[in-house]
Amino acid sequence: TSMVVLTAWAGFYLGSMRSGITSIHWGLVQALLGITLVSCGASVLNQVIERRTDAKMTRTAQRPLAAGRVGPLYGLVLGLLCFAAGAVVLAWYTNPVTVMLTLLTGFSYVAVYTPLKRYTTLATFIGAFPGAMPPLLGWTAARGVIEWPAVALFAILFVWQFPHFMAIAWLYRDDYAKAGIRMLPVVQPDGWSTVCEALVYAVLMIPVS
Repeated sequence: TSMVVLTAWAGFYLGSMRSGITSIHWGLVQALLGITLVSCGASVLNQVIERRTDAKMTRTAQRPLAAGRVGPLYGLVLGLLCFAAGAVVLAWYTNPVTVMLTLLTGFSYVAVYTPLKRYTTLATFIGAFPGAMPPLLGWTAARGVIEWPAVALFAILFVWQFPHFMAIAWLYRDDYAKAGIRMLPVVQPDGWSTVCEALVYAVLMIPVS
């Protein structure tokens, strides 16, 4: 969530500069509050859904739901409340475009990306969409419309995620295999496909930027 907020702030700042507003104002605080709440809600709901698989992995075994410190019903209620509160804040203080995109981001992360991780390596590609949305959300919160510079910010973060994902997946491939999560290094353990995907997307960052 801290990374979501940081990249959303960057998008808002750049969008504000394009509008000729260079000072920090309440619109930024309100937009980031709403985005933070939705992001927190999505994160909690993700951990509710994945509590059993998280418990099998060393990397995630100490998460509150996986470790049993928080019950699933409490997590579900907390996640939904955060999600709803974020939607209300954004609806009140920002604009319809930002509300729609933020809710779509949270929904796709929880309801599409999270369950797909157990069935297909394409989950990584699909998960990169919500992962790349925060700077676009910040931009639309500042400007109220989707514009090409905002799409460029989205694209940079989108392609960056693949080297990032592949590095993590390779380091924790045994963990992922134990939990039954179909990351690329688990499905194709020789490592060549992981290297190729990481390199291709790393190189793509140059023209995209």
